Amino acid sequence: MTDATTDPDKIEGPTPDNALRAADKAQSGPMLAADGTPLKRSLARALRRQKMRALLLIAPLLIFVLVTFIAPIVDMLFRSVENQIVSETLPKTVVALESWDDESGELPGETVFNAAYEDIFLAAERKLHTRLGTRLNYELTGVSSLFRKSGRGLDDIGEVYQDQFEDLDENWDEALPWAQLMGDPEWIAAQEEWDNASEDDRGRMPKFELRDDIVQRLPNASIAYRDFARFQQTEEEKSPLEEEPWSLVHTMLYRDLAAGDMSDYTGPQAEMLKAADALVDSPDFETVDVRTVFEDIDKDWMDIDVWKTIKMYSPNYTNGYFLNSIDMQKTPEGPALRDEDERIYGLLFKRTMFMSMVITFSCIALAYPVAYLLSNLPARTANLLMILVLLPFWTSLLVRTSAWKVMLQQQGVINDVLVWIGLVADDNRLVMINNQLGTIIAMTHILLPFMILPMYSVMATIPPTYVRAAKSLGATNWTTFWRVYFPQSVPGIGAGSILVFILAIGYYITPEIVGGTTGTFISNRIAYHISSSLNWGLAAALGTILLAVVLILYWAYDKIVGIDNVKLGG
Repeated sequence: MTDATTDPDKIEGPTPDNALRAADKAQSGPMLAADGTPLKRSLARALRRQKMRALLLIAPLLIFVLVTFIAPIVDMLFRSVENQIVSETLPKTVVALESWDDESGELPGETVFNAAYEDIFLAAERKLHTRLGTRLNYELTGVSSLFRKSGRGLDDIGEVYQDQFEDLDENWDEALPWAQLMGDPEWIAAQEEWDNASEDDRGRMPKFELRDDIVQRLPNASIAYRDFARFQQTEEEKSPLEEEPWSLVHTMLYRDLAAGDMSDYTGPQAEMLKAADALVDSPDFETVDVRTVFEDIDKDWMDIDVWKTIKMYSPNYTNGYFLNSIDMQKTPEGPALRDEDERIYGLLFKRTMFMSMVITFSCIALAYPVAYLLSNLPARTANLLMILVLLPFWTSLLVRTSAWKVMLQQQGVINDVLVWIGLVADDNRLVMINNQLGTIIAMTHILLPFMILPMYSVMATIPPTYVRAAKSLGATNWTTFWRVYFPQSVPGIGAGSILVFILAIGYYITPEIVGGTTGTFISNRIAYHISSSLNWGLAAALGTILLAVVLILYWAYDKIVGIDNVKLGG
């Protein structure tokens, strides 16, 4: 009989057999963490917490980049195709123009002119007609003044009807009868309560509501009055019970009375409305031809190109900005090249690319020996000279550019020195300002540090033992440099070239000051459209094309040279 103390199965202490049994038992189920949860789940939870912690640490940077970099680029891309101002400002005109054949050679019909009258009148009240005129003026010169005149002159149409209604009954010149005719009784009561309350007790002004049956009786006048009432409440912060309606409302009232019969009307202000209906039906009632009024305001309204332009740019999105940016224009027949004397953007893009390349190569030629010298001098001397390289960063860009303007002009320092040493005659001084040469010289000086620093950081990491080893094997100085040293410095040249080239194509201050008419870049035109002409859509299209060109060149550089070979040192 086996003793309990010697039987391995009955020994409870830590024996080898018991350890093996515990291991077998553990393998039969999931491994557990210290808190009793499965180890796999615990590790996954810990990993998620670690990732969340890392995300929270970089969240401020991500938000900053999104707000200051990504969002402006997206907004720029959207502005280059956005064109909603036409459809939002002239909604009825856009719909009416859909049925007009712009190839017929005839002006639009009465429906379009009536719709344009309503839209432009409302736009003028909201101060939007000038913005619309400015937008369409980019496509057809003279449209801006056309809309500005029309905003002031279309009141004459409604005043003809307004005067006749007021001569019939003075109540047509009062605010309250109009409100009682058009407004919902509950709204009138709420509005009166608001008007009578003190300023401290007033809350939000009750929103105007039409009477249920008035829309069927006076469809045009009721909608026009609703627009008027809500405009007074929201824009002017005035009570419709105290303001007489626009002249447009009187015009719409005439149209409704001329098209309908009010003899069976029994609602508010019934007698006043029936009398006006009888007046409109009388032969003595004076009417206005809307088309004639447009012609009297400006004869350009009789130009079919104006209506073609409005119809052409009525969609919410357009490719017109991009066509303009490549010297083309949108026509009813499709895209077409502009006249030869109007093609400026293609020339500017070519000039920008060419001059940026020249500036990049000139920076390489000047920066390479400087970076080579700095990387091979003793550290103390190199650090002292590096201060001279960094010194331009401590000086204003405007000051440096203005200094070059002083130096390069015909009576400037450089020409004076050349005349003094006899290389140039006094009556034949060099023209180095307000041209491409001046831009290249000034921008090479400004961008040179951006080329020196990447080159220096790479050259400083090249072991000098490589050069000594090549010379010890019999290589000449030129062979040592070209076969050993230069290939190792190429990554620095690549990094500096990308940096300088991208900075060069986006510069506009220096070309603006020293470039004149032949030394400016496409960026100067973008700045002009943003700050002067306010044609942000065209500026956005030009900027988008410039961005695409940079990305394409970057892609080509990556395919040819390899972006992995570009480094800033190490």
